Amino acid sequence: MTIDLRQWLRSRRPTGRRLSAPNQGDGAWRQTLRTRVAVITVLLGAWVGLVEYQLYSLQVRQHEAMARRAEAQQKRTIDVPARRGDILDRRGRVLATSIETDTLFADPVEVRKEHPDAAAVAAAVCEALGGCDVDEQEDMVGRLSRPASRWEVLRTQLSPATVERIARLDLHGISTTKDVARRYPNGSLAAQVVGFVGTESRALSGLEYAYDEQIRGRSGKAYVYTDGLRQAILREELQPSSPGGTLELTIDRYIQYVAERELEVGVRENEAEAGSAVVMNPRTGEVLAMANWPTFDLNHPKDASQAALRNRAVQDIYEPGSTFKIVTASAALEEHVVPDGQLFDVRGGQVRINSRVITDTHDYGVLSFEDVIVKSSNVGAVRIGAMVGRDRLVEYVRRFGFGLRISPDFPGESRGIVWGRDNLTESALASVSMGYQVSVTPLQMLSAISAVANQGVYMQPRVVRALEKDGRRLTVRPKPRQPAVISAETAASMTRIMEQVVERGTGTDAKIPGYSVAGKTGTANKLINGRYSTSTHASFVGFVPSTAPALAVLVMLDSPHGVHGHFGGPVAAPIFRRIAEASLSYLGVPQTVNPPAPVIVAGDDGADTPSVRTSAAARPEEPLREPVRQGVTPDVRGLGAREAVQRLAEAGCVPEIAGVGVVVGQTPEAGASLRPQQRCVVRLSRLPAGAVTAGLTQ
Repeated sequence: MTIDLRQWLRSRRPTGRRLSAPNQGDGAWRQTLRTRVAVITVLLGAWVGLVEYQLYSLQVRQHEAMARRAEAQQKRTIDVPARRGDILDRRGRVLATSIETDTLFADPVEVRKEHPDAAAVAAAVCEALGGCDVDEQEDMVGRLSRPASRWEVLRTQLSPATVERIARLDLHGISTTKDVARRYPNGSLAAQVVGFVGTESRALSGLEYAYDEQIRGRSGKAYVYTDGLRQAILREELQPSSPGGTLELTIDRYIQYVAERELEVGVRENEAEAGSAVVMNPRTGEVLAMANWPTFDLNHPKDASQAALRNRAVQDIYEPGSTFKIVTASAALEEHVVPDGQLFDVRGGQVRINSRVITDTHDYGVLSFEDVIVKSSNVGAVRIGAMVGRDRLVEYVRRFGFGLRISPDFPGESRGIVWGRDNLTESALASVSMGYQVSVTPLQMLSAISAVANQGVYMQPRVVRALEKDGRRLTVRPKPRQPAVISAETAASMTRIMEQVVERGTGTDAKIPGYSVAGKTGTANKLINGRYSTSTHASFVGFVPSTAPALAVLVMLDSPHGVHGHFGGPVAAPIFRRIAEASLSYLGVPQTVNPPAPVIVAGDDGADTPSVRTSAAARPEEPLREPVRQGVTPDVRGLGAREAVQRLAEAGCVPEIAGVGVVVGQTPEAGASLRPQQRCVVRLSRLPAGAVTAGLTQ
């Protein structure tokens, strides 16, 4: 069947009739539409009203609460640690300082929102840190698991590379902030004296602890703003911190280095368990060096043993043995209980006190008062002590500072052990007279001998020289004890006796070429579990030059067992000699025994004008030199190290020596102006004989 397409299309066209009025069905549909529109309008209005109400509630009624909540999420108030003051040696060289560093912290609440597994977060952080030990990682897990904590320090003193690795982790709630860290540029130098600080700049030992209030400064407050990932993006200072004061010590860095070096060599050479060495200016009480072995690196105190942390020079006590005979002899001379020319019969080398027998190492026969000390006779010392008597000996023990805390700079200082007069039986009196049944610290023993060196005047030992804070410099002045411990006459007599100890007695190993030395050896068996053992404390204490003391030095070794034996003479005296000799050269102290004699020679130009030179054995070609002028660099070319250092120090600069031999160059040049405490470097070299002349150039 064929369909006509055009006809079919015409049949589909509208007829053109008007629509009739809506019937009843159309009205119902429109009513339904209006109802629906009304309902939607009401619902939309209600929703808009609810939103408006919520906005009003949040922005008006709950504004303060929501602002506090937002601030708690985005901003932290943290303590800004103050910069601790520097600790300097007596010449202004830095022993401890503070630097800016980074600290890693966590917000445990935020960490757990995205990382509920605290152990996994700790493992990732430790990997970025370059590794953690088991204890540190466990501690980190514990910190990250604290339910209400919002600030936990995970590690301090981060390197820039570590900070970058932490940032790449992109861990929610883990971030870094700027902090202040303590640094000790000399490592282990004077470790037990300087002390160290822990986390959050908390002082833990040494002068850092003793003077914490003066050098820690005052902490401030700051806001740390974080982004959505809890990363710190802004820091706003709320209350500025104020830096602490600068502590200047009596310690000299070079003398401290020498004391530590020689002490370590001595401990190892004599196979000792430990040791101490202290260097003091006996006229002022200033401690120039205080060395202990074993020691540790101040920058890594966690690696140190408990034995290394102790400042043995002020905390450990020992029975001094024969060095204490100086106290007994001084009391006898001061109280005039020994007649002039008194001889002591010590034949047989022993004396009986009730049921106890006290012996000497040798049978010395008959000894003078002087030789009792020179030969270090126990029997002779016991008899001198008996002549002094119990009451007077106890008095002099106290006068010399034993049984007391003698320095305010060491809060952990031991008093030692001193018997009261009521407990000093005849046997105990004999023991104390020769240095037993009394326990002292190395610092106490050195301070007592320094009183002899200082004409009987006891100076309070100090290791702090000055404190500079808020633009003011407060100086610690030498503090003599009044009245004098002994008279100047008694001190002079004891000095002569101690000189003979070194010249011909038990301390010959302490001799220093060119200097008169006064000293005393000491050897005491160690008391272990109530019984004396074969191990000893070997010591030597003395001062130099004995005629005008510049240094007093004590060396004590605990339990030496090396080839040199266990007596103070061969064990401790050589260490004393090496420390004192290097220190005297550094300080430029002139020789007192057979110094180079001046000779008169003709002028170098052949004229009759004479010039003064030292003997040919000392410096055959040295020209006459101009007097040293303050603030002007002297010409030290051609001089030896000792005299070069002396002239430079007199001019007001800080000398530093490089090389050995004679001076071949100096910086600054001769005649240049000097700033206060400016460094002067001199270069030494060994030259062939006759090479040092007036026209010597580098």
